[in-house]
Amino acid sequence: MFPKYGVPDSADTAWMLAAFALVLLMTPALALFYGGMVRSKSVLNMMMMCLSAIPIVWIVWVVFGYSLAFGDDHSGLIGSLSSFPGLEHTFGSDPAHGDGIPLVGTIPAILFVAFQAGFAMVTVALIAGAVADRMRFISWVVFATLWSVVVYIPTAHWVFSAPGLTEEHGGWIVTHLKAIDFAGGTAVEINSGASALVLALFLGRRRGWPKDPMRPHNLPFVMLGAGLLWFGWFGFNAGSALEANGSAAVIAVNTLGAGAASMVAWLVVERVRHGRPTSFGAASGVIAGLVAITPSCSAVTPLGALAVGAVAGAVSSYAIELKFRWRYDDSLDVVGVHFVSGVVGMLMIGLVASDSAPAGVDGLLYGGGLDQLWRQAVAVVAVLVYAMVATGIIGLALKYTMGLRADREHEVDGIDDGQHAESAYDFHPTGGG
Repeated sequence: MFPKYGVPDSADTAWMLAAFALVLLMTPALALFYGGMVRSKSVLNMMMMCLSAIPIVWIVWVVFGYSLAFGDDHSGLIGSLSSFPGLEHTFGSDPAHGDGIPLVGTIPAILFVAFQAGFAMVTVALIAGAVADRMRFISWVVFATLWSVVVYIPTAHWVFSAPGLTEEHGGWIVTHLKAIDFAGGTAVEINSGASALVLALFLGRRRGWPKDPMRPHNLPFVMLGAGLLWFGWFGFNAGSALEANGSAAVIAVNTLGAGAASMVAWLVVERVRHGRPTSFGAASGVIAGLVAITPSCSAVTPLGALAVGAVAGAVSSYAIELKFRWRYDDSLDVVGVHFVSGVVGMLMIGLVASDSAPAGVDGLLYGGGLDQLWRQAVAVVAVLVYAMVATGIIGLALKYTMGLRADREHEVDGIDDGQHAESAYDFHPTGGG
């Protein structure tokens, strides 16, 4: 019978309160990371696009989003509006259950609601990196709202709504396909990366790209943002265990290892190919490894996590350059890092998963055959296709109604001033009267 009522475990609840705060930190950290990567005339717009994901998602989540993502399952595809409307049945006591409150596992259900909302927020914000310098802010707000409902919520149900967690039955990927995606390689990373590519194609290239140099205006911002994201990722991954236990500890160590190995791999490739390791490459390498370990953190050993991170860092360092060959303007490498590393992380489970890890599954290289690998591949393709088609429909609808692209003069003179009537940096000296 759902929801379950009982007394929450104090240790698990304390850990999950910390994990929720860490996950919520990731969206402002992403704003800092992306903000440093754009030109100085675009930094406020980019940070606004990221931060706006927080209120957009939370309002949707409270009213009906959580219910659709984690409510009573319909054919493995979507939850029920009637399960948790307005977060009903997720908080407060019931006289019929004594002192008990609604629980998810051993923690208060309302805390699980907030924790999962953080996932949705950062996923929406990730897409903004592909459309830097050229999208109308109001169009972004409408797009983010529609995308969170039409694209993120269904895929979150498929991947995160495990049977017995919040309802008896769960989404088809976790329940029927039995693919492993512990913290969102599909629902978060592949979902956002594929959608970012479609939206970038609809918007077209930035004016002057790729001819004009469009270098990051503040690399310390980028480095600091990457560090804060790495910090928040421990809540993102280890918090998904929903308990303060040994599994969470292994997952936290794997998260550290994959980020470290990916940074080293990216810098090695950069040194070999371009002659110098860069701070920008170090920050990007860390993110690539964290993306890849997101789905696989419960399925691999600490040594396996190093392999996942190394492959992700090396592959993504090549992948970000494909936009110049194929001429699509993915401004801040959402496709090259998040989509590509998300795919790497999902498929590496089928290769290097070990039954000694919390997930308890062997991959191909550990004698498990191809069984888990094909399940991972099906999950990747399913989310990829759905995200691209659904995003395409949303993008087309907005393009031919309210429009997507900012005015030409806003792009040339600075989208911060054109869209927000503000400037990030005031270099004009002030004088006394």
